[in-house]
Amino acid sequence: MAIAELRAHPGMLVLARESRGLTQAEVATAMTKASLSGTTVSQGYVSRAEAGRLVVTGERLELYAAALGYPPELLCLDPQVSGIGVGLVHHRKKASLSASALRRVHAHLALSRIQLNGLASAAALPQVPQHFFRVSLDDLTTPKDAARRVRREWCMTPGPVPDIVAVLEHAGALVITRDLDSDLLDAVSQWAEGGQPLLLVNTRAPGDRRRFSLAHELGHLVMHDEPGTGSTQEKQADAFAAEFLMPASDIWQAFSDGVDLARLTELKRLWGVSMSALLRRAQTLNAVSEWQYRTLMIEMSALGYRTAEPVDVPPEQPRRLAALVHTLLTDRQMTLEDAAACAHLLPEDFQRLYVEGAGSSSFPAFRR
Repeated sequence: MAIAELRAHPGMLVLARESRGLTQAEVATAMTKASLSGTTVSQGYVSRAEAGRLVVTGERLELYAAALGYPPELLCLDPQVSGIGVGLVHHRKKASLSASALRRVHAHLALSRIQLNGLASAAALPQVPQHFFRVSLDDLTTPKDAARRVRREWCMTPGPVPDIVAVLEHAGALVITRDLDSDLLDAVSQWAEGGQPLLLVNTRAPGDRRRFSLAHELGHLVMHDEPGTGSTQEKQADAFAAEFLMPASDIWQAFSDGVDLARLTELKRLWGVSMSALLRRAQTLNAVSEWQYRTLMIEMSALGYRTAEPVDVPPEQPRRLAALVHTLLTDRQMTLEDAAACAHLLPEDFQRLYVEGAGSSSFPAFRR
């Protein structure tokens, strides 16, 4: 479709702006700077455009696209029709994360789904079987029960989970690792009705924390299909993650020979979770006494382990996304420019996000 026939969608203008972490005034300034004809754009214009009170087309659409660093075609998509903005978004974050920072991460989650849908459509690969299901919690069904059911339904062997990313992808999820531009948020996830679960994981977190965050998000996806009390759902997701990664019967066995820092270090290598998470799990299950728990936590704190534990757990990497990009660029011999267009990205962003980083790069920076 010719640029003259395109019309920006107000909802996508908001989403694109928030993904860049910009205010309306900053977008107006960037549009003004991008104009070759000396057009001055005001913050009021951007506000009215986002509210749908005026039509953005032609030169103004091109200025908008230049200011936000996206192709004009993306700005014309309807977020609802494109399958984003629908469905509950979950996240594992600290309370101090600002609302604007959270909106930016949510915007990137939504845009990632558009990008992946476009790439998958172009590749025309067979659909990955969907093995996700919901578990309703009640007086008789706890988060631990939900975790045990998922492990059972997915035919997982007892003991540690060797690669949780592989487990999630095999079950039909899409996993992307990105620098989320903050240390205050570990992961976000969404499972829209009729779509594939999508999880966005922060590369700033160490490998053991990423694994727990993925299990936490899996708990949200399985147990929480409606908004609820935030603190309650977070506790439920943590309980799910603990049982999923550290099944009660196995952890009892792991601590049967006693516990000290050396033993916790060995268990971290084996289970791929932090020493503190292992100790909390053992204390919750009464596998260690309250005195042992407190003594070891004090010792770990004195050694600085509360902020930097010994033993690095190698970060697990998604494979489905890398395989998808390889199919397009190598097997189908699609040009980088054409692949970027399928993802509704500029070529330089596609190169950084999906070729160089294979889906594990930083958020695209705003370019003036």
